[in-house]
Amino acid sequence: MGEDQRLRHLYIIMGPAGCGKSSIAEALSDQTGWVMIEADAHHSEANVEKQTAGIPLTDADRASWISSIVETINQSVAPQQVLACSALTPYVQSRLSDEIEPTCHWFLLSVSREELKRRLSSRSDHFMPASLLDDQLQALTVPEHVHQVNGEQSIAQICADILSLI
Repeated sequence: MGEDQRLRHLYIIMGPAGCGKSSIAEALSDQTGWVMIEADAHHSEANVEKQTAGIPLTDADRASWISSIVETINQSVAPQQVLACSALTPYVQSRLSDEIEPTCHWFLLSVSREELKRRLSSRSDHFMPASLLDDQLQALTVPEHVHQVNGEQSIAQICADILSLI
């Protein structure tokens, strides 16, 4: 890895559907000028159809999705990027950690199951149905070096908490 790669940073905002990953990553991007990457935009049509039908993805389903995310991040010359990505499984976490060139910093948005269910039930603009919430919570493996942030606070407070940890 070249010297310039060590100077680049990726801030991964992770957690199950409904925890606020995209909203927080977008707010951080707006506040800091960091390039935002939305992991959901990298899903294949087949993955979106599967999830829309309430079928959980397997690691095999996630392989091309992760490859696309890694390629996008590694091709960017931006010194700082923020990624909104569920990153629930050790497979996804290790692929991101091992294959992404910038230094990764992990932030898990902690939100109660009840609040996640409420948020998922009230949104209509996303392919992830509330029926997959329990599968997501069961799949969630907390990475070793993650910063846990209370995801039930205001967006401004969550962003302030994340920026204070950096």
